[in-house]
Amino acid sequence: MPPPNPGLDPWMVGRHFGVVIDAGSSGSRLQIYSWKDPRAISPVKGTELEFTLPKVEKGTEEGEDWVTKVEPGISSFGSDPGAVGKYLQPLLSHAQEHIPPSLERETPLFLLATAGMRLLDPVSQANVLQEACRFLLLHSTFKIDGPSEVGPCGSSIRIITGEEEGLFGWIAVNYLMDGFTGTKQDSTTYGFLDMGGASTQIAFEPRKNISENDEKNLIDVRLRLLGGQEIKHKVFVTTWLGYGTNQARERYVGEAVADFEASRTDGKTDIVLDPCLPQGLELSETLAHDTSVGSHTTTSHRLAGTGSFEQCIHATAPLLNKTAPCSDIPCPMNGIHVPPIDFSVSHFIGVSEYWYSTEHIFGLGGAYDFVQYERAAAEFCSRPWDSIMKQHELSKARNRLGVGQWHPSVERSRLEMQCFKAAWITNVLHEGIGIPRLMDPGGNVTTEGENIEREAAKKGLGRPAFQSLDTVGDIAISWTLGKMVLEASKEVVPLSDSRPLVDPIDEIPDAPDFHIKPIRPLWSLDGLEDRLTSHLPLQLTRSSLGFSPVLFLAVVSILVFAIVIYPLRRQLRGSCLRSIRQVTRRDDGYSLEEGTLNGRPEAPTSIAHKWLYPIRRVFSPSGTKPQIFTLGGSAYQKPSLRNISTSTLPSRTPSRSWTLPNDGITGSSTQYATCNSISRSPSPSPALLEDSGFSLNSSPLSNGAPCSLARSRNVSQMNLDGSNR
Repeated sequence: MPPPNPGLDPWMVGRHFGVVIDAGSSGSRLQIYSWKDPRAISPVKGTELEFTLPKVEKGTEEGEDWVTKVEPGISSFGSDPGAVGKYLQPLLSHAQEHIPPSLERETPLFLLATAGMRLLDPVSQANVLQEACRFLLLHSTFKIDGPSEVGPCGSSIRIITGEEEGLFGWIAVNYLMDGFTGTKQDSTTYGFLDMGGASTQIAFEPRKNISENDEKNLIDVRLRLLGGQEIKHKVFVTTWLGYGTNQARERYVGEAVADFEASRTDGKTDIVLDPCLPQGLELSETLAHDTSVGSHTTTSHRLAGTGSFEQCIHATAPLLNKTAPCSDIPCPMNGIHVPPIDFSVSHFIGVSEYWYSTEHIFGLGGAYDFVQYERAAAEFCSRPWDSIMKQHELSKARNRLGVGQWHPSVERSRLEMQCFKAAWITNVLHEGIGIPRLMDPGGNVTTEGENIEREAAKKGLGRPAFQSLDTVGDIAISWTLGKMVLEASKEVVPLSDSRPLVDPIDEIPDAPDFHIKPIRPLWSLDGLEDRLTSHLPLQLTRSSLGFSPVLFLAVVSILVFAIVIYPLRRQLRGSCLRSIRQVTRRDDGYSLEEGTLNGRPEAPTSIAHKWLYPIRRVFSPSGTKPQIFTLGGSAYQKPSLRNISTSTLPSRTPSRSWTLPNDGITGSSTQYATCNSISRSPSPSPALLEDSGFSLNSSPLSNGAPCSLARSRNVSQMNLDGSNR
């Protein structure tokens, strides 16, 4: 299908595009977004349009062609980076089919890798990013950054941190929910919660009266409204690695098996009772990591479900690791500090696993009610596994949604882990983050934010403290949307001179103890320091020294190298000059043979000889000049051009001649004498040049020595003449 024509399609007039490839661990998803050129919009002063952000929409007018996906994840090419181009080709072709060629050069393209790429070693990361950069630059004209310390394609192709995902997600949620431009009395922004398989993130704007230490850990998020005004929010964001549902399940199984092995007696059956599995479900689990008791367990165990949601909540609570050392309270989980949250003011929206675990099985997505959620989870966990599978088949056949009806995309693996995930989310929300359990019991009516607020407002409750969402309108909540909102905002012309808008991660203060560390390339100074810091004693880190230990080591190495090299400078100078002379002499010999020594432009080696001259000056002793070669003690003088008599040379054989003046050679210097006349001619016949002031016959070197040398393009001849004419 050909791309749309900007001149014929009214929807395309003044439209800009942006492309984001979300390179995740299981696959890469390309999403095309679009917006009207902010410079073509002239909002009337004082109107609502002046105080709104650019409207970011799907990149296609109709249908779902704005998104496409390929599998597996790009991180699977860590050992074969050469295959990255073939892997990205379908995504690139899809973007080129839906974006007009005339707009391609001004359309930014981003490939931002997430969890899967973070797990690769630095060399594999660099190879994959390098190949992706090379392929996209070679096969498209999309707007991609040039090389920088961030990577071969700058910020366009890189690995982002979990905190960056959280910040972009926070922008997306507040953009869709009018958190930035709300006119209500309660104009605070929404907090953002995201949980995947490996990690979970939180991003929110704390209240104003926080401590000085908390203030230092906030990141500036700057956006620009259509009227040109800049808005700025100070946001806290952090991530808990290993606190996603899949990683939490692995840790839970490890703890359960370790406890079972510690209390095991001879003859005891090899079955571990698991309250987090539905009643009657048995799974075989094999650990592949160290357990808390220090043993490396590889024995397979059978886990039998007992289906108790209450016991599952109790068994998963220790996984929050709330007893970890906390340098600054409060620390919700694993000793990581989070500024205090006032839930009477701050309201949170959860995406990804928060949505899947509440909506796909329980049908309770939207405003969260702990009582309803706990009741649905307890009922599901206690059901026999056979009954669950029968309902699963029935739901898929009827393809119906709603409370009590399962989503048609639900698979067996989701049903197996639903009880555990429900308990884990409950603990994270209430025991971890601290969201109150008491909520409005009747707020779960819809997944649309405006209706949620309307229903809650009718009951005098205001916005719910927590709600799970997947889409708002027809736009999915995704960190990629937040990235594009920022890109569209950058195009708005500011009212006054101000700093250019940048990604929030670039607003991080240059503090060694800041809790967020951007992912730097292997070859950058910051990247080297990040990788070495974990292997250095605390006394040798940047935070203790006050300066970069890597930079200090580099400066010391350069100084040591200079000290070692300085005594050898004369030997190095001689070797360098000999190499240069060998090259220039070889090229001059070729030129002389062709008769073009002075008759053609300088060769590249001559140019190289010129730029090497400053290096020669460095190695030369200061204040000295090259010595002048002398003949018999007298200074050698430059050859002078002699008038050539036309009677001695045929008119068809022009020649050039150089002669040494008579007073340039004395009797004592005859041992250095050479031919007194050198003639070069393109003629095939020899040319005899005379010099009445000097005769080679009187020189000891005249014995067989040429007194006249004629060079021709076709022949070289020597003529000896010992008399003056």
